[in-house]
Amino acid sequence: MKILSIQSAVAFGHVGNSAAVFPLQRIGVEVMPVYTVNFSNHTGYGAWRGPLISPDDVRDVILGIEERGVLPQIDVVLSGYQGGEGIADVILDAVSRVKAANPSAVYACDPVMGNATSGCFVAPAIPELLRERVVPAADIITPNQFELGYLTGTTPDTLESTLDAVDRVRTTGPSTVLVTSVERPDRPADTIEMLAVDDRGAWIVQTPRIAMKANGSGDVTAALFTAHYLRTGDAADALARTTSSVFDLLERTHASGERELQLIESQDAYANPRLQFAAQQVR
Repeated sequence: MKILSIQSAVAFGHVGNSAAVFPLQRIGVEVMPVYTVNFSNHTGYGAWRGPLISPDDVRDVILGIEERGVLPQIDVVLSGYQGGEGIADVILDAVSRVKAANPSAVYACDPVMGNATSGCFVAPAIPELLRERVVPAADIITPNQFELGYLTGTTPDTLESTLDAVDRVRTTGPSTVLVTSVERPDRPADTIEMLAVDDRGAWIVQTPRIAMKANGSGDVTAALFTAHYLRTGDAADALARTTSSVFDLLERTHASGERELQLIESQDAYANPRLQFAAQQVR
């Protein structure tokens, strides 16, 4: 499997491509990372250095890849946080070019906008751009529950309303939806869930909540789920494997006391997940 991953990059820490690439490589996936920024660290620190990469420069890198004749070999275009409006056009153009070269290729989009705690933290134009243009072009999307609500104009909280919101967003284009950070009032205390839905059904998995903010964990989740799902076509298996790997990553990070994901130290959790969590079919 080959993935063209168009995301941010940081020198210190692990977000964007700096979070997604290594876990994918560790499970045997060839990744072509294309950077949209090259920062010293993620912006959650409040200070950072390094350049935003212009859309024209990002497009040029992708053109160079195309000139090597490898677009027919690309199975997935993966995108995450979009810092500015212009990058969406570049991503959508890359998706179009890859699918023209390989009609079986898919586009997996993590529509990063914000979360229930912080609200939206992207540029004001980005949420509408994602909803109106980017998500409809995607085959797989991986929103959190808050982002799913924005994409559908709903407030999903119960399992039923979350499933209804997934059904709504699937009518706009994407056939497979992974919803992260699912919180419903009837779940056991100190737990959190993920929900995966495709044409075959819907599955949910529940884990203990680890009390920490983990920048980059969503990027790892989107990358691993996409790769596992494309390999098997089994949403339940992809959900269980991804959840098990990411939980071990977060548990190790929390135990370390470090702010940044212990991405390298947790590498065995990607290649050989303990599968300590099973997905339960809910539809």
